[in-house]
Amino acid sequence: MNQGQTERHSVSLTVNDRAVEAEVEPRLSLADFLRRHLDLVGTHLGCEQGACGACTVLVDGQSVRACLMLTVQADGTTVETVEGLATNGELHPVQEAFRTKQGLQCGFCTPGMLMRSLELIRDNRGITAEQAREGLASNMCRCTGYQYIVEAVVEAASNMDTEVNQ
Repeated sequence: MNQGQTERHSVSLTVNDRAVEAEVEPRLSLADFLRRHLDLVGTHLGCEQGACGACTVLVDGQSVRACLMLTVQADGTTVETVEGLATNGELHPVQEAFRTKQGLQCGFCTPGMLMRSLELIRDNRGITAEQAREGLASNMCRCTGYQYIVEAVVEAASNMDTEVNQ
């Protein structure tokens, strides 16, 4: 490689049910890729050290800190972001529960909270408030005090169970 040229790698992944192929620098974070290359700015960057959870997305169904994961590590995976939750203008049950239970205030942590909540619910449909509180401890919110967020997760799980059983 000539001096001054940046090394690039091909990646192929699915983001919100859309196939994506790109050439990226090896040190490009998944968060920066989603925001800069795909214009999916719902993945927020807070601490950029993996501590706050604002950048949480689901990779193959598991929550990850997109600020810590490199895009080349996501090659061949399926990524879900907050932009992929609503369908045909209808809020996802998790989004609707956050709205009705007032589980958001400033909204900065909300995308990461929604994605982590979705993972928790998928893993445990009968989630209790205690389980939700423990599961969300990895994501920081400086506005709400978490109580309404926990209530929203429990309600969303209940609503999703109802939809599945209908």
